[in-house]
Amino acid sequence: MDLGLAGKVALVAAASKGLGKAVAFRLAREGMQVAICARDEKALQATAQEISSATGAAVLPVRADVTRSDDIKHLVAETVKRLGGLDVLVTNAGGPPPGNFFAFDDAAWEQAFSLTFMSVVRLCREAIPHMQRRGAGRIINIASVSVKQPINNLILSNALRLAVVGLAKSLSNELAPYGITVNTVCPGPTQTERMEQLLRAMGDIEEARRFWTKDIPMGRMGQPEELADLVAFLASENARYITGTVIQVDGGLVKGIF
Repeated sequence: MDLGLAGKVALVAAASKGLGKAVAFRLAREGMQVAICARDEKALQATAQEISSATGAAVLPVRADVTRSDDIKHLVAETVKRLGGLDVLVTNAGGPPPGNFFAFDDAAWEQAFSLTFMSVVRLCREAIPHMQRRGAGRIINIASVSVKQPINNLILSNALRLAVVGLAKSLSNELAPYGITVNTVCPGPTQTERMEQLLRAMGDIEEARRFWTKDIPMGRMGQPEELADLVAFLASENARYITGTVIQVDGGLVKGIF
């Protein structure tokens, strides 16, 4: 299927590894020019080279911390300057730390708020005017199944990712007249470096893996590429009438109807 993405420009946040990297790879394979960011300069440059070598696409690495407003302004400005515009924004950030309600003080909540919610606000604020000038665009937020089914011991994610969904739904209404769609994708447990860290932190890795997969009807974790396939579709012309949605990629983990 031709997704009609060749030659367009995407910006994928937090893309040196994990889900962001898989999305950047997938969009590059569709012929998009892709800007990626991360805090770790060495990992960022290595990922950019890996994607470019494998796909032949133009990949622009820009070091940025998505909790910093100035970094985000520079990231979007460099993308537009170096790649000629912006058609697709994929917001993404590492998840806030695990813990229950009494594990976190005000500073921890404020840090998680900046990482999980304000990074999306700031990325959208900088990107949207460029999409409006082009008369079209796609904003795709990577969140978590926690927005549909809270996950034990992840109260920061459970609370703050829902704010992203509220923002996205409101933006989808405001931006529809400009031909800009806004959607949120929600991965369930996925085989990434972060998941491996969580498994190791639980002690017995195989027991931890069983814990994370026991409620998934498909009996396994997702692969990053499976989420990336959905993002690529939502970025495409084929998804031009889909906006304001929240779609999980979770092997059936979420038990709710909607």
